Amino acid sequence: MSKPVIKVEELSKRFIISHEGAERYKALRDVIAQKAKRMVKSPVSAPAREEFYALKDVGFEIHQGDRVGIIGRNGAGKSTLLKLLSRITEPTSGRITIRGRVASLLEVGTGFHPELSGRENIFLNGAILGMSRFEIRKKFDEIVEFAEVEKFLDTPVKRYSSGMYVRLAFAVAANLEPEILIVDEVLAVGDAQFQKKCLGKMEDVSKNQGRTVLFVSHQMDAIESLTSRCIYLKNGTVFSEGETRKTVDLYLNNYNSEDSIATYRDRFGNGKARIVKLEIKKEENTVLGVKQGEAFKILLGIEVNEPIKLDMSIAVENQRQQPLFCTQLSDLQGAIQKDKYFEVLIDVSDPKIRKGDYMISIATYKPDQTEFYDVVHHFPLLSIEGIAETSDIPVDNRLGNLYFPIKWSEIG
Repeated sequence: MSKPVIKVEELSKRFIISHEGAERYKALRDVIAQKAKRMVKSPVSAPAREEFYALKDVGFEIHQGDRVGIIGRNGAGKSTLLKLLSRITEPTSGRITIRGRVASLLEVGTGFHPELSGRENIFLNGAILGMSRFEIRKKFDEIVEFAEVEKFLDTPVKRYSSGMYVRLAFAVAANLEPEILIVDEVLAVGDAQFQKKCLGKMEDVSKNQGRTVLFVSHQMDAIESLTSRCIYLKNGTVFSEGETRKTVDLYLNNYNSEDSIATYRDRFGNGKARIVKLEIKKEENTVLGVKQGEAFKILLGIEVNEPIKLDMSIAVENQRQQPLFCTQLSDLQGAIQKDKYFEVLIDVSDPKIRKGDYMISIATYKPDQTEFYDVVHHFPLLSIEGIAETSDIPVDNRLGNLYFPIKWSEIG
């Protein structure tokens, strides 16, 4: 077997976290008081320091032409790993061996100088990748056409929208012929049509041009369509590695049954209206699953600590994290005003959902969506198995998550 183009051995990355108190903003008098306290404190007194390993003893090999997906929950170490592979940051310990030229697309505008035009940044990025001016000129028209920014080519990129940034950055990274292409979730910034175009380009450079692609995404359908092998990171370590479909299935089903939505970590928001309770109700009972066709209710508890006006939305998703349907509180009654804990009940009275495991994404936010209080991604919701006696859903294994009672009729 040929030598690997990427070899990672016992790779670790450690960060030091300091805890100096909970206050986020300090007045001048607070700073003076703290200085005075430190003068009379024991010399051994110091702010609490905590070691945090974003990656711990990670190891794997990737060969030329491999299409590798890297998956895992938020905080699993995916972005840290890509930054180490891209030489943006140095490991605490371990070794990375890379054979070939690497092009990375990790964050919007990475490698771009905001004051330079799109044209100038193409040549700058090419030079960073080690390409001659002649090589860049040869690819220039192809890059501009792919990025769809011809009208703004001589405009400073600081005036580009995030979508334009990504289009140009990806076009440069993919078309300047690196041996290894590393792409993070940044493609999510672009529109759906451009994402599809990027996936097609990555597939082309891997399958037809023999280059290596590393791809991080939370979209499992994109991971499955592009990659043939997958590395599943969990808590900074390689939890599993292997054929993409099997690894994705393991990832999607590897939930801790003791997880509660109150302590669930895949979320963001300012916490003004935090989702702390989720239960599936069948009649008066709390259940983990229902049969196909059975009605159920979703009970949500929201903790509010100050008077706010809010709206809520939920999206029920399949195991590929694809939304099946979405509903929001304001559909029926408009936004509401709350100042303490409250509960809402969502009645799914006639579900046309086929058997399988399903997830939910939930958001609480200011009605004009200028402020997000709590946004929870892909929390395990319920399992649907068997079939209810009153259900009209066929008992078979046909494709799709939803069933519609479509009528067929013969003509002629």
